[in-house]
Amino acid sequence: MSSVHPLAQKVLGHTRHHDLLKPGDRIGVAVSGGADSVGLLRLLLELRHELGIVLSVVHFNHKLRGPESDEDEKFVADLASAHKLEFHLSSGDVALEAEANHLSIETAAREMRYAFFRELQEEDTAGSRPVDAVATGHTLDDQAETVLMRVLRGTGTHGLGGIYPVVALEEESQEEAEQTSAKVIRPLLTIRHRELEDYLKEIHQTWREDSSNQNLHHTRNRVRHVLLPLLEREFNPAVTVTLSELAEIARAEEDYWENEVSGWMGTAIHWSEPDWARSHAPAGSLIQLQPHNAELQKRLQEPGPLVMNVSVDLLWLLSEPLAIQRRAIKAVGDTAGFPLEFKHIEEIVRFTVDENNSGKQLSLPLGWKVVREPEALIFLTPDLRTQERIPAGYEYSFALPGRAIVPEAGLVIEAVQVLPGQQRDLNDDGFDRLLDASLVSNPLRVRNWRAGDRFWPVHTKAPKKIKELLQEKQITGSERRAWPVVVSGDEIIWVRGLPAATKFRAKNENADAILIRAVPLQDEF
Repeated sequence: MSSVHPLAQKVLGHTRHHDLLKPGDRIGVAVSGGADSVGLLRLLLELRHELGIVLSVVHFNHKLRGPESDEDEKFVADLASAHKLEFHLSSGDVALEAEANHLSIETAAREMRYAFFRELQEEDTAGSRPVDAVATGHTLDDQAETVLMRVLRGTGTHGLGGIYPVVALEEESQEEAEQTSAKVIRPLLTIRHRELEDYLKEIHQTWREDSSNQNLHHTRNRVRHVLLPLLEREFNPAVTVTLSELAEIARAEEDYWENEVSGWMGTAIHWSEPDWARSHAPAGSLIQLQPHNAELQKRLQEPGPLVMNVSVDLLWLLSEPLAIQRRAIKAVGDTAGFPLEFKHIEEIVRFTVDENNSGKQLSLPLGWKVVREPEALIFLTPDLRTQERIPAGYEYSFALPGRAIVPEAGLVIEAVQVLPGQQRDLNDDGFDRLLDASLVSNPLRVRNWRAGDRFWPVHTKAPKKIKELLQEKQITGSERRAWPVVVSGDEIIWVRGLPAATKFRAKNENADAILIRAVPLQDEF
């Protein structure tokens, strides 16, 4: 090991500590062309004989920066060729995918990229697959940024865990999940970005610079280029390492609690199918206890939270410390599939400890209810004979700036302040979504659109019914029923997927502005 660079030795220690690799593994190294991913490839090339692994190069062209993206692809292909490594390439129109599926560019890019990673780890008919895992170049800096962003948005210890050294790639179905164990590994989580740049300069290895990394429209870029340097300069020079250590502590805490929670299931927490769902026999059964209800059968097959009631032993729950009470309640929501914010959990805790609430109930997200009985706390799934699996009607108030979780739409709606100096970093489409802060009242309300609602987006001649605007975007079915709008006072100022309201649009780049955006709920938890 004497000929191995000290940075490679550091990567080796991290890899062995987390058991990321084993001899014989075929590792696809995800290389974008940037310093982090190129550094990862060069370091693993140094370590491949020590680790006994086989390397290949993986590249996904997002087609977001025109010729610049194609030049990145050629750079990575040439790098793979120079080191005689197999090259796995895929591409996709991320902007088109984001528009078609009403996703942010960042979310669409990640979903398409990770779908490619899963594909590379799928077994063929002979039982072999191109790679056993994909390695990505997430660094200690990325870790610190992620933890800090989650603290700013609001998170629990799971969110504080940040970027995990190993993550399983979720499958579209249980059947697919059983056929593959696709995963992503992160060997560089103890390495600083500047260390990688210094290493590449030392070995005379070039890399590509992504111009979009300087665009302060993106939250991560503002954290990276504005907030973290400020914290390092004014408060703690080692804040990046401190945040990374916090993530390490939080992950260990989460591992402990996951084991504890699994022990509660089936002992203090019990699951049962409601009678009204159990009495309807599955298709093809000769036994049918009640007349066939086509609408109920349809709702039972829709995706969404589990159709199960949950009983939590009340004597056990009340005898435990507050930390366990919170964990148990959160575990019910997580497992059943309906999100519980901290405010919900606290409300349930207060409801539970008050003996005067015996026999009473609380309403929870997505139509769930919780009832306090003498011996148990009962979480009741919505009765799908009379309710939709995911209710379309909702309304939530939130502060400005601030956010609201909208489980009915699977979104978090955020309103963020955009300062005058930041507006010039927005592209034309982004600027069209800015609202004049002086015209927006506090608090805001997010709700589903309703019959008769009208909206006048910028660059259009007159207001239109929101129903017509959604039809033009080919948004249909349950997604359309739950489509979110944001209201200031009595006026709709924002509709997901559309430019800002004409009346409220920011007209002066030197004034404070508000940007409202939708973030997929799964990105938050």
